[in-house]
Amino acid sequence: MSRRRGIMSEQFKEELAKELGFYDVVKTEGWGGIRAKDAGNMVKRAIELAEQHLANQRNQ
Repeated sequence: MSRRRGIMSEQFKEELAKELGFYDVVKTEGWGGIRAKDAGNMVKRAIELAEQHLANQRNQ
């Protein structure tokens, strides 16, 4: 079975995990060790950042 390639870069995911306060879990346990709530918050924050980026592009 093939694995899907992620849309977010590893660096971006790590930055989000640091911002949201669970990077220590990622370092010790890997991405599989984070809570579903943390994963959801990470996706939510990524969407917020993407929306902000698009809004800034439209205003330029």
